[in-house]
Amino acid sequence: MVMVKVRLACPLAPIFPERCQNECNSVMPTNSPPTQSNPLILSTLPEPPLRDSVCPRRTRWQIDLILLAIEALDLGGSQAMLAASEQLELRGIIKNRVSLWRLRNTNPFRRSHTRGSLSLTEAKALVAIACHLTRRQTILLRQLLLDYEQLIRKQLPLENHFRLSDYTERFRVHFRSRMNLRRSSMAVYREDDQLNRLAMKMLIQLLFCTGTYGMQRFWTSLFDGEVA
Repeated sequence: MVMVKVRLACPLAPIFPERCQNECNSVMPTNSPPTQSNPLILSTLPEPPLRDSVCPRRTRWQIDLILLAIEALDLGGSQAMLAASEQLELRGIIKNRVSLWRLRNTNPFRRSHTRGSLSLTEAKALVAIACHLTRRQTILLRQLLLDYEQLIRKQLPLENHFRLSDYTERFRVHFRSRMNLRRSSMAVYREDDQLNRLAMKMLIQLLFCTGTYGMQRFWTSLFDGEVA
């Protein structure tokens, strides 16, 4: 609360001007400026009962992976994330490319992994951005998954579908350039087939993020098995 002095009229001022100057000044409160609150879109996501309110490693891995899939699907995905941060009024959390990079590097499986934690507010912001961008691709996602189902039925490789082949190739390139494949838990992804399966799994996950309650569904799924 900010305190300001307000001069009050004093009947003794003509006789004792110095005394009245000291005694007839009153301190009155004024309304303080409102505190900055989190963007409204983040309030639609529930608070999981986690210790210290920081995200588990699996949650950080899944969020970074969904963002990587968006980048593989859309050549301008990285820049689109920053634009979405502006549109969703999340610049107070994700200010620029560096802050986005820092948050994504809390993923423990990255080459440039930092030991910093990812708060729930920061995780919500990343999820909001991912789901915002994914909704724009709803029709494309459905078509690609239908085509993928046709390929499986006909026992044809992904290379027979230009759009799917292009997506999986970019996914593999992004994944291998950013993830630490020297870790034993990541060794399985050294093979193209395994990365292609993961890429297609992420397409399904992206479609899961669309729809009216897609963001809430995806957010809740990130903590399956992480809370009591």
